[in-house]
This record gives sequence, C-alpha cells and structure tokens, in this order.
Amino acid sequence: MAVFKIHHITKYEYNQPVKESVNEIKIYPTNSSTQQVLEHYLQITGNPEILVFNDYWGNKVGNFNLLRPHKELLIESRLLVKTVEDPLPIFPSSPIVDAVFDSLDLHLLAYAQCSKITSRYFIDEVIQKIYNPKKSIATIAFECSSYVFENFNYIKGITTIETTVDEIIEHRSGVCQDFAHLLLVLLRTMKIPARYVSGYICPNKNGMRGEGATHAWVEFYIPEYGWVGVDPTNNAWVTNHHVKLSVGRGFVDCTPAKGTIKGPAQQFLSVYVSVGYEDGVVFEENNAVMLEKTSEKLSQQIIDNFTAQQQ
Repeated sequence: MAVFKIHHITKYEYNQPVKESVNEIKIYPTNSSTQQVLEHYLQITGNPEILVFNDYWGNKVGNFNLLRPHKELLIESRLLVKTVEDPLPIFPSSPIVDAVFDSLDLHLLAYAQCSKITSRYFIDEVIQKIYNPKKSIATIAFECSSYVFENFNYIKGITTIETTVDEIIEHRSGVCQDFAHLLLVLLRTMKIPARYVSGYICPNKNGMRGEGATHAWVEFYIPEYGWVGVDPTNNAWVTNHHVKLSVGRGFVDCTPAKGTIKGPAQQFLSVYVSVGYEDGVVFEENNAVMLEKTSEKLSQQIIDNFTAQQQ
C-alpha cells in the first residue's frame, strides 16, 4: 500500500482578454479495488460551477465556463490517493486463436477498431515477428510493449499532442503518449481490444521514465478475465505506482483539460505536476506545452542531439 500526493496545475495565458471560455476536464481519479481517492481539492479561476457527469467510456467529466473577460485560466488539482499493490495475477494461457470476444459489446468493438495509417508495412513486419496463434493474449501484448520499448527512443520535445503514429514511426522516438498510441495500433491490428489510459506515474525505488508527470499507458482485454494494464514506456506491467484518471480510444478521449474561447488572442499553455509520497520524496515537472506540431527541422535537431549524447 502507498499514499501519494499529486499536485496538477494547468495554466492558460492569453495575450489579450478572451471571454465565453467553455471547458472540459478529466482530472478525476477513478476509485477501484486497487485505487482509492482519499482527498481531492479542485480550484478553478473564477470558481465556476462545474457540471459533473460520466461520459460514454465511463470517465468522470467536469464541464464549466467563464463568461467574463479574462487573460488567464488556472485549473488546479490537489489529490491524495491510496494505491494497493495487487500481486501480479496469473493470466489465462489459452492461445489467442481460441479467444472469443463479445460481439455485442460496443465498447470492445470500438477498442478493437484500428485507425488507418500509411506505415502499415511497418506494423505488419512487427506483428509477423511477434504473432503466433499458439501464444496467449497477455504474452503477445507484453512482447509488443517490449518491442516499442527496445526500438523507440524516449525523447521529450520531439512530438506534440497532435503527432500521428506515422510520424512516431518515422522518428522512432517519442514519449509516453506516443508509445501508447503505437502499442494500441499493434494490438488492434491483431483484433485485441485495447484502450488508452491517462494518469500519473509515481516514484519508486527503481526509477521509471515519466516520474512526477502525467503519464499514459495501455490496457488490453482478455476474454473471461478483464482489462490488463501494460506500460510500454517502461516495459512493465502496471502496478500500484500508476494512478489512473481516464480511459478512451486515444489521447483525445482522455485529455485532462480542453476547451474553446471567444476572441482573437494568442494562447499559451503550461502544465505543472508534482507527484510524491505523502511525507517523502517529491518529483515534479513544469512544461510549456506545444500546441502546434514541431517543425521537421526542429524534430531532426532534437534527434541529432539525442544521438550525439548516446555516443
């Protein structure tokens, strides 16, 4: 068992006043047998009334608006959450060829549908190396996760929230959300229902990529067993150091905060996250989020700098 304190601030700044800001937030942690929310404090500029509901994917969502002119919008979440270590279960060993999914479950059908990409040849080559009809779903899923971990570089700043799977494959680099999207394509191409998970990764003694920041991983479905989490960024099964916020088909379904404004102002977005034990070590990250795609020249420069550091 572990208790974590998580401080998450999303800050929008505008170079001139805007109005009629309509927003949606998905920063409400889930409650489950392995994760319990002890405290959750939410503060938003102007203290607007928040309409809370559950979306199609089962996530708790908040909607609010700011009608008055403003030059800044601050969304601050303070969370105290307890996670319970769940012993690594014994997954069904039945071969994937015998797997039968509920064809009437619309969620599973949506999670098994793969988006179109132009780099299909690459996906097919990877699957050819891994897929075997005699392997179990869990084995195939973890081998796909391992392939992403071993063949793609973890480099911050090369991608944005708009980066496509084709661009990730081209750069062979990215961060947690990119690796999750790539793994989703691999699994869904093999008709394995898989969903994107948004949350946080909390510090542990071994150290993990993405500590002290928002994080993303994947859950895949095993018939007559349920959803299983795997983290391709760290090549590990999801443990009690992962705190879940929301699930969906991809990042768009799980965006922690998004909205629209009325006015011609230029927008700047920054995100601060602090994750730590209730009375222990704290990890934090403060990022200026790129809202537009990184230029090809800048992307290549980042890759070249990373490669030079590895030599």
